[in-house]
Amino acid sequence: MPALEPPVEKRRRDPEARPQQILAAAFIEFGEHGLAGARLDDIARRADVAKGTIYLYFPNKEALFREMVRATTIAAIENAELTLAQADDKSATEQLRRIAVGWWEFLRTDRFQVIQRLVTAELPRFPELMQFWADEVVARKLRLVSAIMTKGTARGEFRAVDPEVSARMLSSMALMHSLWCSRRALFPGLADRSDETVRDEIVDFFLHALRPGLSGSDTPFSISSL
Repeated sequence: MPALEPPVEKRRRDPEARPQQILAAAFIEFGEHGLAGARLDDIARRADVAKGTIYLYFPNKEALFREMVRATTIAAIENAELTLAQADDKSATEQLRRIAVGWWEFLRTDRFQVIQRLVTAELPRFPELMQFWADEVVARKLRLVSAIMTKGTARGEFRAVDPEVSARMLSSMALMHSLWCSRRALFPGLADRSDETVRDEIVDFFLHALRPGLSGSDTPFSISSL
């Protein structure tokens, strides 16, 4: 029976596969040494290519980081946009659940964990990369979720809320819980909760906060009472 795939050695040296080899090596090196500390020499060695080969695809580490983001985070947003378009006939509540499930699954991937650490710890020292992240990731994701909020409010599924503020709240809750879940040993409250359980808790809490008729006067506690 013929082999279903070419030998590993042949695949590895296929020029068309080299960008992915380099990206895979960059995720490991950036994850271990950070954006500033990683060296192209080490990335090339791990990818088993000459250092000059990297420059054929990526002129510097910053360009490599941008491609890492495009290949993972931006691709995940594009997938979420497609999911939303395919569920155009669904309720805003159902759309929100679908987007939240897919996005949470992505947040829990090893590759996103690497990117998130770089964004949090190092991008403030790289203003152009921070602007790239803000424009291509944060703003685009907020627009996606804001559109669902606007639809839900117009249809009476959600109470009247600022769509962008609501989108920020959901995004921040998901990101922080993803970080906590990656450090479960430090957070006993999450020790016996699966990723799926945490995800459902976030979504259920958020949807409850969006219930029509819920207002500050309906709750036993509010900021104004402090």
